[in-house]
Amino acid sequence: MIDFIGDIHGYADELEKLLSKLGYSKDNGTYVHSDRKVLFVGDYIDRGPKIRETLQIVRGMVESGNAIALMGNHEYNALCFHFQESEGGHLRKHEIKNIIQHYETLKQFENKQDEYEDYLEWFKTLPLYYETETFKAVHACWDNQHIEFLRNTLENDRLTDEHIYQSVKKGKKINLAVEETLKGKEIKMPNGLFFKDHQGTQRTEIRIKWWEDPSKMTYKSISVEYLESLPELSIELSELSSLEYHREDEKNVFFGHYWLKEEPIILKGNACCLDYSVAKGGKLVAYRYDGESVLSNEKLIYI
Repeated sequence: MIDFIGDIHGYADELEKLLSKLGYSKDNGTYVHSDRKVLFVGDYIDRGPKIRETLQIVRGMVESGNAIALMGNHEYNALCFHFQESEGGHLRKHEIKNIIQHYETLKQFENKQDEYEDYLEWFKTLPLYYETETFKAVHACWDNQHIEFLRNTLENDRLTDEHIYQSVKKGKKINLAVEETLKGKEIKMPNGLFFKDHQGTQRTEIRIKWWEDPSKMTYKSISVEYLESLPELSIELSELSSLEYHREDEKNVFFGHYWLKEEPIILKGNACCLDYSVAKGGKLVAYRYDGESVLSNEKLIYI
């Protein structure tokens, strides 16, 4: 009896409304439910107007045993933005685009450095994935090979400082595993095509629907974001880091990350994305899970 909640990005008011709609109420300052708990799929910070309040709600629920919180790519990026390299600089470069991404978080923690650093330490306690007998949960992408590697590498499914330092090194297995688990799979666009993302950055790669069989998809149909310029060409499978995808006979999987639009729907019978762009005027979405083997649109609840 788990309520999965998607990317919050500092929208604490919407989170409180959603928790109330789900039947949670405050007890000693923490949201509780008589017989349910929440699983947050990551991305609590950046963009929104109430980042500190969001962290207080999520952390309070976790520490009181009323929630599980996964790491999102924004929490991971914040750690890398903070971690210094031995030769100077930071693991996540302090370039303009990165500063802008973290700006709201840094601004809202102005003159609260100790509090911010305490939350950075808390981020390191967040697991990268969660699995039971009936479901899997991850921020962006569940690739069985990556998850198995991380299980054998991390400590209690969490990143240590050394793991974080190693995870930014291109060519290392932990780099690819962490990148795709927290940020999803990408492939190069064909024929030298490119597009500009919502920040105006030119992109030559597209995020793909890792829950679909790539051998049956085209570049246009496998892209998470609809791009008119993408052709209806079969995918060059050699562009994929692996042919892993979420098959129909696997456990239900819940995730966020993808800035989906329109009305929330189940992507397939055993795959549910919970990120519907609350930070862009969209919806904050939950799925009320009761152990069913086939997911239903009727179980999606949102604000």
